[in-house]
Amino acid sequence: MTFSSARAAAFLGVLVAAIDIFCRLGAQAAADSFDGSRPGMERDIEGIRFCWAPAGSFRMGSPPEEPERRSDEGPENVTITRGFWIGKYEVTQREWSIEMGAFPRDQDKGRGPDVPVYWVSWAEADEFCRRVTARARASGSLQGDWEIRLPTEAQWEYACRAGSSPATSYGARLDRTQANIGSPYPGGIGKNSEGKSVKVGSYPANAWGLHDMHGNVWEWCLDWYYRRLPGGIDPDLSAEPGERNRDGTFSRVRRGGAWVEEGWANRSAMRLRFEPNRSSDHIGFRITAVRRK
Repeated sequence: MTFSSARAAAFLGVLVAAIDIFCRLGAQAAADSFDGSRPGMERDIEGIRFCWAPAGSFRMGSPPEEPERRSDEGPENVTITRGFWIGKYEVTQREWSIEMGAFPRDQDKGRGPDVPVYWVSWAEADEFCRRVTARARASGSLQGDWEIRLPTEAQWEYACRAGSSPATSYGARLDRTQANIGSPYPGGIGKNSEGKSVKVGSYPANAWGLHDMHGNVWEWCLDWYYRRLPGGIDPDLSAEPGERNRDGTFSRVRRGGAWVEEGWANRSAMRLRFEPNRSSDHIGFRITAVRRK
């Protein structure tokens, strides 16, 4: 190889490396530009409204003195290192119909395009997320290495609390003027006068603009159920099944309470297990847009 050809080869190598760096920086810039700039900032992705949840730390679970708490509520310290977008509302019957077509089962506990969808299993909710991801990438409304998925349990509670520490995002008490729930908290008993799920956004939003984080319908989370609350940095218990149920099956986590539940079951820290192949007339879901690891 001549001196000039060696110089040309070296130049070409530098050029290729520079192009690679440029592409990487461009991809990173695109992903960064998709971030929100403040808590509660809103964005539309394929007709679904999202609010921004910034990176941060919080105390997950409930303190020992919280009225009517359960033994599987920690608490644990959690750090969320990457901000994420989370649905401003629970996924509605209109949004389900657009993406999935027919309902898994008759929506017999609240009907309407803006009423949350329910009778949805975890697997069906996960498939909804996959389809929205594919459509959003094709249209360009989802950038870089972002994807639509169910929230982890930590992401869900972090967004529900929106910087708050009492039993609910509204404070130490919760009543029917704030959420579609079965009875007030704490200590309330009785049945919900609605007796069904209602239009999303019918009740006040929390500090980050999210509606119905308490009540209306339970919301599926990504994680498998473990009795010990996950803590630490970006906890994600979605990979390995957790503790077995008495019949040998495993459960995913659901959060947020529902119209049918008494007040204590609608607290920010409340968590219940449910087998992912099952569904119910008071279990729906909310989605997130997150950057893949």
